[in-house]
Amino acid sequence: MPTLEAVLAFAAASAILIAIPGPSVLFVIGRSLSLGRRGGLMSVLGNELGALPLVAAVAFGVGSVVAESIVLFTAVKVLGGAYLVYLGVQAIRHRSEGVDDAADGAGVAPSSWSVLRQGFIVGVTNPKTIVFFVAALPQFVDFRAGYVPVQMMVLGLAFTLVALTFDSVWALLAGTAREWFARSPRRLATVRGAGGGMMIGLGTSLVVTGNKA
Repeated sequence: MPTLEAVLAFAAASAILIAIPGPSVLFVIGRSLSLGRRGGLMSVLGNELGALPLVAAVAFGVGSVVAESIVLFTAVKVLGGAYLVYLGVQAIRHRSEGVDDAADGAGVAPSSWSVLRQGFIVGVTNPKTIVFFVAALPQFVDFRAGYVPVQMMVLGLAFTLVALTFDSVWALLAGTAREWFARSPRRLATVRGAGGGMMIGLGTSLVVTGNKA
């Protein structure tokens, strides 16, 4: 097990990284604008759960192989970016569905399971998370204490909890702002489209950036 000092130091480093708005924040805001607070929070939960397999992969050496292989890294990046674009296109295509009901507080929203699953796919195909874990986790591991994979898993769990906390705040803020837009069908359709546009832009950026972006 890692020492308490190592866990707290890694959690602090993670908090600094997560607090700076980046791809995860844009994803959460886009989903919250499109789906509301519940959808945003479920997206956050799915996204963070998707990070856990990446922690395991790094802990057992697979993550470093992906991070060092241009082909594998690019494949993961393209898959993740393409899926984000797909979600954005879907949000724009269906931006006007049920807006009249939603303005009245009704309407049919995607199931929590569906939103959770989508967030998980985005999280597990995020190459930036793989690179961060490969670079950062070994720095906080006590190799003399042994059980290195277990230490990495504990540190990765700390990262996930910190990310869950910070990203949930973004989801609540964006979801609350969406409530004002929901009072008008036209405004709601517009903000749904904006959320979809953010995801398309994020996915496109992920695909076209350099191999080790």
